[in-house]
Amino acid sequence: MPKLKTKSGVKKRFKITANGKVKHGVAGKRHRLISHNSKYIRQNRGTKKLCDADARTVKKWAPYGL
Repeated sequence: MPKLKTKSGVKKRFKITANGKVKHGVAGKRHRLISHNSKYIRQNRGTKKLCDADARTVKKWAPYGL
């Protein structure tokens, strides 16, 4: 069987943790932050974990891990 390719967008945007969860950066933090309130900016600091349904899709796109 030929090797499977990893989607290049996935390898740039996601990491898989030691427990197998998928970690991602939070959207909406690049520009136009003046229109967001302080609570929104504070709560979306750092990274989040994807829900299980979305994580399954991302893992299909990265067949050998990241």
